[in-house]
Amino acid sequence: MSRVCPWWLGYLLANPIRKLIHDPGKLLRPFIADGMIVADIGSGMGFFSLPMAALVGNKGKVVCVDLQEKMLSSLIKRAKKAGVLDRIVTRRAQKDSLNMEDMAGSADFVLAFAVVHEVPDQERLLQEIHRLLKQNGCLLISEPKGHVTRQEFSRTISLALAIGFKTASTPSIWREHSMVLVKTAGL
Repeated sequence: MSRVCPWWLGYLLANPIRKLIHDPGKLLRPFIADGMIVADIGSGMGFFSLPMAALVGNKGKVVCVDLQEKMLSSLIKRAKKAGVLDRIVTRRAQKDSLNMEDMAGSADFVLAFAVVHEVPDQERLLQEIHRLLKQNGCLLISEPKGHVTRQEFSRTISLALAIGFKTASTPSIWREHSMVLVKTAGL
């Protein structure tokens, strides 16, 4: 984990002003519907998780996965304040696991926003996400252009394709390399 976002930066990333650049509702509404089970990998303090909880409605769930306990505890406080805590499930990842084996085949959608480049074994991460998704479930990978080159992003996508994803679309997200992938084959 060469570049894990420090927990204190989570406060800046969760700042409401960020919505002017990355509006979670606008970015995620095409992929998330009422009643879905979705996951936010590298959720931080919930910038995307809380809007995802609004999109899944009362019958849906958002599984928030982060390596840092301080990120998750802050997310829980923010979810409670927003009135969506009942839709949030937190998982503390380990350096080599998302700790989601019990949820295999249950997610309709997974978001990996600015996190894949922080993981030393991207292939393992993508395999775990693949197992987590239902057949035809979607994964949105978005990586910051300031940290990830086009070549590095292409390598990540190549790994995903080799695992059994297929490309679905290339959303335009400001200052991000982004790709929507669909699970089409089993591992």
